[in-house]
Amino acid sequence: MSIEISVVLPCLNEEETIAACIDKSKKAFAESKTEGEVIVVDNGSTDKSVAIAKDHGAKVIREEEKGYGSALRRGISEAQGQYIVMGDADDTYDFQEVPKFVNSLKAGNDLVMGSRFKGNILPGAMTWSHRYIGNPILSGFLRLFFGGTVSDSHCGLRAFTKEAYKKMGLHTTGMEFASEMVIHALKKKLKISEITITYYPRKGETKLSSLRDAWRHMRFMLLYSPNYLFLMPGVLMFVVGLFLCVRFLFGPIYFAGRNWDIHVMVFSSLLTLLGWQIFNTGLAAKIYAHQIGLEKSPFPKKMLSIFTLERAISIGFIFLTAGLGVCAYILITWIRGGFSFGEVMPGANEWAQLKTALLSLVFIVLGIQTIFSAFLTSMLQIKYK
Repeated sequence: MSIEISVVLPCLNEEETIAACIDKSKKAFAESKTEGEVIVVDNGSTDKSVAIAKDHGAKVIREEEKGYGSALRRGISEAQGQYIVMGDADDTYDFQEVPKFVNSLKAGNDLVMGSRFKGNILPGAMTWSHRYIGNPILSGFLRLFFGGTVSDSHCGLRAFTKEAYKKMGLHTTGMEFASEMVIHALKKKLKISEITITYYPRKGETKLSSLRDAWRHMRFMLLYSPNYLFLMPGVLMFVVGLFLCVRFLFGPIYFAGRNWDIHVMVFSSLLTLLGWQIFNTGLAAKIYAHQIGLEKSPFPKKMLSIFTLERAISIGFIFLTAGLGVCAYILITWIRGGFSFGEVMPGANEWAQLKTALLSLVFIVLGIQTIFSAFLTSMLQIKYK
């Protein structure tokens, strides 16, 4: 009989719990009358974990490259089953629940996530900071950035078909592997479902580092979401900065009991330039994601059809020409005024001249940024066979 289910357990010094995880998995196979295997991926254990795993009938594989993701990827690559279940080897998950996950896959789902928050978290199983702060925030950001309705995106017990795993194309080696799987599943439009589970107190020493692992998940989500990391902040900074720059040309702004003028305009100019550069970086990131097949939205393709290299360069030259034109006008007026801090226009004062010059410099830099960003995005579109 061919193997139908593969349970993959990453292992690092789990001698107290590995036997229970293996035995529960095998019991689940027997009760559901399915052929299954348990694969234990040793990631450098120095205790008796490997010997115990072999004694209890698991297939033991050693993965030299350290990391949660490395261990799981190696185990999944060795799995023979059509349905793959992954879970931690610390006995916090009940592997007798494996048939529920597999049945959900058989019903047509590609990825089945366990949900501790919709299920039952036993006393002592999760610290209050993880339960009420860390996990909810990270899961919330994942839903905000990538959509979906997954309530517990970092649950370690989950199942998927081998075909779905191939479509995901996962690459990370650390704890962010958990986030990468959900993100890729959402981006590839795979069908995701959730199953309520019970989460038990851990036996043995935890391998987690709360702040470090949380940052790795957050960093990964930001890097995979150029809209929130680049485009939205860039547009906001550019629009606010440019609006203030233009507004200050018509005089100071009275706010909070005082006048704000050229000194604030200097910072508004900086905000404008930073915003435009961040926005252009975001466009390049979107195009790169589109080229490697990660970004499936029609936005990059539509944008590339409208803003070709030549059109983008033309926009850059418009910015550049406008800025140089204003600079030339100021220079000519200055020369005609006898090389003094004369007026740029009748009735204008020295501050008006400086503010006009500042805005012209902003347009010059915007033009240069646009031209070079256009070449960068074009380079990212070069295809090699």
